[in-house]
Amino acid sequence: MERGRRIAFDYGDVRIGVAVSDPDSILSSPLTTLKATDKSLGSQISQIFAEIEPVTIYVGRPALLSGVDGAAAEKANTFVSLLRSITQVPVEMIDERMSTISAARNLRDAGRNAKESKDAIDMAAAVAILDFAIDIEKRK
Repeated sequence: MERGRRIAFDYGDVRIGVAVSDPDSILSSPLTTLKATDKSLGSQISQIFAEIEPVTIYVGRPALLSGVDGAAAEKANTFVSLLRSITQVPVEMIDERMSTISAARNLRDAGRNAKESKDAIDMAAAVAILDFAIDIEKRK
């Protein structure tokens, strides 16, 4: 597995959770939450890429529970196109079917109110996506 930081995005219509790994891909951490409709989204992402210098970028693929792509997957694909227009770093989509639900449950179990923790949920979902992607990458 190539050494270097990896970054993951949990794309949503309103918010985009962002997580990053350490250079050895041992620890994934929440980084930030971006506003999906922000006019400066592309430049914000470019700035993150410049700071993080990722070797791989992952985006959650929001398939339906049946595994079929729905409308949300089309929006995520559009987001992937934006990322690919910003950088030459490989961008891969990762199944995220249960990441947001799992993140919300974990925060609720930790005593946090899910309604008041939307940004935290999005970042935690991005961490889950990144952890899953790194596990897949390590098995290759």
